[in-house]
Amino acid sequence: MAKKKSTRYSGIGGQAVLEGVMMKNKDRYAVAVRKPDGEIAIEVENCKNDGNKVKELPFIRGVFNFVDSMVLGMKALNYSASFYDEEDAKANDKAKKESNEQLTTMLVTLLSIAMAVGLFIVLPYLLSAFMGKFIRNDSLLAIVEGCIRILIFLLYVWGISAMQDIKRLYCYHGAEHKCINCIEKGRPLTVHNVMRSSRLHKRCGTSFIFFVLIVSIILFFFIRVDNILLKVCLRILLMPVVAGISYELIRLAGRNDNVIVKILSAPGMLIQRITTKEPDKAMVEVAIAAVEAVFDWKAYLKEAFGYEVDDSWLVDGSEEDEEFEATEDESDETDVEYDENVADVEES
Repeated sequence: MAKKKSTRYSGIGGQAVLEGVMMKNKDRYAVAVRKPDGEIAIEVENCKNDGNKVKELPFIRGVFNFVDSMVLGMKALNYSASFYDEEDAKANDKAKKESNEQLTTMLVTLLSIAMAVGLFIVLPYLLSAFMGKFIRNDSLLAIVEGCIRILIFLLYVWGISAMQDIKRLYCYHGAEHKCINCIEKGRPLTVHNVMRSSRLHKRCGTSFIFFVLIVSIILFFFIRVDNILLKVCLRILLMPVVAGISYELIRLAGRNDNVIVKILSAPGMLIQRITTKEPDKAMVEVAIAAVEAVFDWKAYLKEAFGYEVDDSWLVDGSEEDEEFEATEDESDETDVEYDENVADVEES
C-alpha cells in the first residue's frame, strides 16, 4: 500500500457569496456566480497592491489582511447580489452604478465592523460586568466574559443557519473548502473528486474568528482598570493586536500538519460543521470555475506532487460514485486509495 500523501499548501483561499464562490490567489481574485438562467458568470479582478513592505511584517500583516478581506468580501457579495437585484439590472448609468457600489461596500464594511464590535466585544463585557455583582474575583470574571463571547458567537452562527439563504451560503462555503482540499490532497479538480473531499479546512475564516475569541480572552485577562468606559475602549483598541496574533496562528495552521496544530485547529474545525454544508454538484461546478479562473491547478499538482494530469484523469466516476458525500474519516480513506492510483501511474 502506498503511503498516504500529506496535504500541500496551495496559497489559494476564498469565500462563499450569494449563489457563488469567490477565490483569491496572490494578487488576483475571481467571483463565479450561478445566474438565475443557470449560466455561470465569472468576474476576474486584480487586487490592489501598493507595495508597502510594512504590510508584510509578522503580526502587522494580519490587521491589513483582515481589513482587505472584509472589503474584498463585501465587493464580491455585491457583485453576486447584482444578478438577483432587479434595480441593478435596469440601471443605465454604469459609472454611477460603480460609484454607488464602492460607497455601499465602504458603508456596509464599516457597519459590519461596528456590529461585530458591539455584539462580540461590548455586549460580553456588559453582561460580565453585570455578573460582577455576584463574582468578586477579577480573573474569574475575565474568563466568564470570554466564555460569554464564545457562547454568543456559537449562538449567532447556529441561529442564522436556520435561514434558507444562509443554508445555501453554507453549502457554497462547503464547495469552496472542498475544492481547496481536493487540490491540496493532490487530486485533479473534477466534480467527482471535489464531492468526495472534506468540507472542513484549517485556514477557514471560521477558525480565524475562533482564534480571535481565544486570543482576546488571554489579552483581556490582563486588563486591570476600574473605569468602565476605559475598559471598553481598551478592548476595542486591542482588537488589531488580537487580529494580528490570530492571523499568525491561522497562517501556521494552514502550513503545518503536526499534532499541536491539529489540537489548536480542532475547535474551529468543529464549528465549521455548522458554517459549512454539503454542496450539490451544481454548486461544486461554480466553485471549480472560480478556482480555474485564478489558479493553474495542473501546474500546481506537477510542482507539489510530481505528476502531470492528462485528459483521462479528468473523467469523473459513475453517477453512483458521484453521489458519495465523504465524512471526515471516509475522506482519509479515499485519499489513500487515490494515492495508490497515483503511485501506479508514476511507476508505469
